[in-house]
Amino acid sequence: MFGLFKKKEKDTLPALFDLDNNPLMEGDLVEVLRYELGKSKLILVDKVYYYQSVKSGKQISWLKMIDASSDRQKVKKILDS
Repeated sequence: MFGLFKKKEKDTLPALFDLDNNPLMEGDLVEVLRYELGKSKLILVDKVYYYQSVKSGKQISWLKMIDASSDRQKVKKILDS
């Protein structure tokens, strides 16, 4: 009624950060600290982030990686040295 309760679509993606507060972007390599994924790549599928294991190809949603105490991802970004 009158458009007060219309569901708004979210066009923006969430900002993701690893445990060390490094920003994460699509294509970044990370060490996943849950679900035994190991070294994984952050990918975007249908406007949703996933971590895809380099070794097994298994995908896990970014929502399952949220650390409750800090709201950061339970991953560590692999930085080029």
